[in-house]
Amino acid sequence: MAKIILTGDRPTGRLHLGHYVGSLRRRVELQESGEFDKIFIMIADAQALTDNADNPEKVRQNIIQVALDYLSAGIDPAKTNIFIQSMIPELTELTFYYMNLVTVQRLQRNPTVKQEIQLRGFSDDEDNNNKKGTPVGFFCYPISQASDITAFKATTVPVGEDQEPMLEQCREIVRKFNSTYGPTLVEPDILLPDNPACCRLPGTDGKAKMSKSLGNCIYLSDSAEEVWEKVRGMFTDPGHLQVSDPGKVEGNAVFTYLDAFCKPEHFEKFRSCFIGKKVSFTFDSLDEVKDQYRKGGLGDMMVKSFLNAILNDVMEPIRARRAELEKDIPAVYEILRKGTEAARAEAAQTLKEVRHAMRIDYFDDPVLMSGM
Repeated sequence: MAKIILTGDRPTGRLHLGHYVGSLRRRVELQESGEFDKIFIMIADAQALTDNADNPEKVRQNIIQVALDYLSAGIDPAKTNIFIQSMIPELTELTFYYMNLVTVQRLQRNPTVKQEIQLRGFSDDEDNNNKKGTPVGFFCYPISQASDITAFKATTVPVGEDQEPMLEQCREIVRKFNSTYGPTLVEPDILLPDNPACCRLPGTDGKAKMSKSLGNCIYLSDSAEEVWEKVRGMFTDPGHLQVSDPGKVEGNAVFTYLDAFCKPEHFEKFRSCFIGKKVSFTFDSLDEVKDQYRKGGLGDMMVKSFLNAILNDVMEPIRARRAELEKDIPAVYEILRKGTEAARAEAAQTLKEVRHAMRIDYFDDPVLMSGM
């Protein structure tokens, strides 16, 4: 069986560091590994419209932003097909067929759906505290995602841990379809980040999830000045008021980011940044930094300065590539067009097989057409 990757993002804004450590960095590694026969990365504009139907221009404008983030982070269109979801109508038809294999009750139990509904302020009762009701399209998000994954016969889906319930529901749909109509669809495996800190990077405010709507993101396209402003204001330990105070590392967003980004070589590389500071930065490992912070004697601004240097070291090449790509936007759209054409051919073949398995390919059945 061919090894195929399918993954993607909703174009509701520029991509941030949560996207980068949760899946984007891993996608580039997998792309360069040579282990996969095909790789598809989807800009999920149709899914973005499920809760942005009143503002399609927002989605439209952000397609190019997401594409720029992909390419600047290292996604290579010669090795990976980047495509736009809504330009592949076969995905919508597959979603419609899969709806008959999932109950409303099962969708209501999906933890990711429940969390996202709460995050967006949707309600079962449209008059409940002036909240708006949940759009059907948004409620059916797991079914749409199953359509996306199975259309390309993906064997591997690299995502963050918050998407694990969605992948499990996809597998349920695959098993239900295959048991009902015969072996047709491929059951995918999830690929989580190796580093636990990357599974779900918190926002700069310390909240559980980095989110555009919460305004707690560091974007891949942020300037060095913007990164420092956000790092400087990051949530740490509220009880660590003085440099001499013992501090908590657990639940401290700065240390979570260091867990996700810090490498051994960073200590030697950035040691000179702290020459002349009141507290010398002579550490050789992150464990040493954590131990000193716990004991007291290490200030938040020192740790934040170290994190800022690391983040800009990661982000500067991405910014530089983005600046070059922005000089020729038509070329970026041409990459999207070619990737979408290739993806649609794959999805069309899967849909053909699905219709055959369901015995709804009426005009392709010679026995049926003969009237026998």
